[in-house]
Amino acid sequence: MTDKTKQDRVVIFDTTLRDGEQSPGATMTHEEKLEIAEMLDEMGVDIIEAGFPIASEGDFEAVTAIAEQAQNAVICGLARAQIKDIDRCWEAVKHAKRPRIHTFIGTSPLHRAIPNLNMDEMAERIHDTVTHARNLCDNVQWSPMDATRTEHDYLCRVVEIAIKAGATTINIPDTVGYTAPRESADLIRMLVEKVPGADEVTFATHCHNDLGMATANALAAVEAGARQIECTINGLGERAGNTALEEVVMALKVRNDIMPYRTGIDTTKIMNISRRVAAVSGFPVQFNKAIVGKNAFAHESGIHQDGMLKNAETFEIMRPEDIGLAATNLVMGKHSGRAALRAKLKDLGYDLADNQLNDVFVRFKALADRKKEVYDDDLIALMTDSASEAAGDQLQVKFLRVICGTEAPQSADLILTIDGVDHQVTAQGDGPVDATFNAIKKLFPHDARLALFQVHAVTEGTDAQATVSVRLEEDGKIVTGQSSDTDTVVASAKAYVSALNNLIWRRAKTKPEDELKSVS
Repeated sequence: MTDKTKQDRVVIFDTTLRDGEQSPGATMTHEEKLEIAEMLDEMGVDIIEAGFPIASEGDFEAVTAIAEQAQNAVICGLARAQIKDIDRCWEAVKHAKRPRIHTFIGTSPLHRAIPNLNMDEMAERIHDTVTHARNLCDNVQWSPMDATRTEHDYLCRVVEIAIKAGATTINIPDTVGYTAPRESADLIRMLVEKVPGADEVTFATHCHNDLGMATANALAAVEAGARQIECTINGLGERAGNTALEEVVMALKVRNDIMPYRTGIDTTKIMNISRRVAAVSGFPVQFNKAIVGKNAFAHESGIHQDGMLKNAETFEIMRPEDIGLAATNLVMGKHSGRAALRAKLKDLGYDLADNQLNDVFVRFKALADRKKEVYDDDLIALMTDSASEAAGDQLQVKFLRVICGTEAPQSADLILTIDGVDHQVTAQGDGPVDATFNAIKKLFPHDARLALFQVHAVTEGTDAQATVSVRLEEDGKIVTGQSSDTDTVVASAKAYVSALNNLIWRRAKTKPEDELKSVS
């Protein structure tokens, strides 16, 4: 067995709240960002990239609040290679016990053409902006965006400039998911060997998954000398996503025999934060997703089941408990009491106060009356709905009745509570869900376009809860709503209303500078 104390430490840099949130429709509320940041801090993430402070007032406020609440993690903010960005970033992160400024600029030929800078002009800007950041903060990270498509000689040149200007971490982003594992390793190895001062800084790797190689590319970079991995929960991120935190962390844990590196992550907290990020982002985890997918520890093949019964290691290379997944999925029912519910929810990562438990217990009993068996996933969906409805949203579904069938007109009778006042309407549509959405739109007119309507069963059986995700788009703003119910139409109505509530929140928070985006 490898001596853990002698292994190189790999720093985990989580950018779920910055790069992950840039996924279309994945925008989180202020409270959700603080909740996820707290969970990341508790699980042992070394660095949390909390946002892009100059992008909007809302982003600035979230980064500031996360900086103030963080107990252990370094809190990092992103800034373009502009003095105003860096100053705004520092104003937000300076409240942290351990702040970091992360500044970047695109260095590939394609990206140099955007600000219309030649090589020398860009080099000068890198020197000036990194120097400015270092004068504010002693922990500065610099990234040459699209590094994997930057000329090697020029990449070495600008990395050297950034190091001499005071950068303490050099991040090498594969911004468009273009590279392959061998290239990823060769690039890090070249920089470590060729650039003066490389031995005095930490090299980081930031990979996107456009070709499905983000995890492999990140691990290859580590083997070549990188000691910081930038990643997100569930691999959330723009386009095909980022390196998944759970994948690299568990790969290093399970294959420690050939990759002798250690992280500070408490892996038993992975499943809980994966579920929470999926809920608040509205991006459900695919069933066959590595580590955290619903089928990751499921076995249906007769040969597999026989092997599992004889020895779990026959077909499992890690234990469900290693990632915080209960080894058994004990069934709850209508006869289960408060103590059993509290214990089960605690196992699932929910530690409730008495008043919270009382509210959830009422909902649990109502669900148990409609379902013969209530499984773990049902309770997680119940908790997600409880948190959403406790938020004091402007719109709430109070009553819904639909008429559908092969001959009857498809109609919905709806009572919608708007700012505490009940409003009732009947509307028709092409099916019960369409009729329901038309009724909601009659009572709360809007121009948002329905960009996604997705339904999946939480558990098996005809009495299974349906989890519905709705994505709306309005004037470039994309919001998502999610809800669960044993009645698919009710879940659809609540998800649609949840998305509208998020849209109302976005309207109130949006500033002109919200359109700022980065793909570092």
